[in-house]
Amino acid sequence: MPELRQNRATKEWIIIARGRAKRPQEFKSRKKKQKIPKLDPDCPFCPGNEEKTPSEVFSLKERGSKKWQVRVIPNKYPALMPEGQLSPQTRGFFLKTRGIGYHEVIVHTPWHNQTLGNLPLSQVEKVCLTYRQRYLDLQKDRRIKLIIIFENHGESAGTSLVHPHSQLVALPLVPASIRHPLEEAMRYYDDHGSCVFCDMVKEELGFKRRVVARTKDFIAFHPFASRTPFETWIVPMKHSAGFGSITKKDCKEMARILKVMLERLDKRLSDPDYNLLIRTAPLKDSEEDYYHWHIQILPRLTTPAGFELGSGIFINTIFPEETAALLASRKVRKGKRHKQY
Repeated sequence: MPELRQNRATKEWIIIARGRAKRPQEFKSRKKKQKIPKLDPDCPFCPGNEEKTPSEVFSLKERGSKKWQVRVIPNKYPALMPEGQLSPQTRGFFLKTRGIGYHEVIVHTPWHNQTLGNLPLSQVEKVCLTYRQRYLDLQKDRRIKLIIIFENHGESAGTSLVHPHSQLVALPLVPASIRHPLEEAMRYYDDHGSCVFCDMVKEELGFKRRVVARTKDFIAFHPFASRTPFETWIVPMKHSAGFGSITKKDCKEMARILKVMLERLDKRLSDPDYNLLIRTAPLKDSEEDYYHWHIQILPRLTTPAGFELGSGIFINTIFPEETAALLASRKVRKGKRHKQY
């Protein structure tokens, strides 16, 4: 029988329709493997082509060298621009304001043919430290209310350039799609006196079957109400609402578990397309007790269609207990029913 499951943090419902499912091993990406050069003379993100991009706003360089290791540049085709002041205007029924904000590209490495998952750990650490630094730099702008960091990996995830990179968008407002889970987390805190994400981590540690990896201060698991096959959350064990509170030490540990998860997705699912997002509280709520920042990885293994768009309810075709077992190297016996709550 199908199951309806609810994400306690967001109150979103999902359907797990196991009868429509493939076995976990059959979710491998079918995209054709292409031989990608180490450097591409036509790629604006490759070394030697820096004049093809806007001037960098931040970079990490090799010690005693001008060669960059991670580079941050304004997006050449930005969704928002930092110049000017907000000026909300009402024209009759409608409201508008200037598109103030920041839209940056974080180039992960000089090498064109790498991915975030197969970079050396030291390089993933540099990427994560760059996330932290740009977050801290941009939160100083009082016009900014929310900072979103994300990676689109693969064509179906929305990327247009192969060279490994992430993006950062700093917004002058908090969208409704962000406010809703914040309000649900606040309600849970009011009802229970605790953070729903902290409680979720305790439940996952106790149940164990959906836990994929763990370090001293981070846990990676497939949520009870996973929206997509192999959806993965990486959550700090210590409560923290805003990503800006992460220390350099914790950033390096975050890099370690992030690399582990991306490597496993790459090897077990043949380099699937995915979206990676850092979910964090708005800047004004970054010290609150009710929210908990985390990383969400959404592999693009299925395509949302009319039902998902019309109802807001995603259909997942496999239980997270099964996908977690595959990525955690636990055997799933064919035909054996998995343990549930």
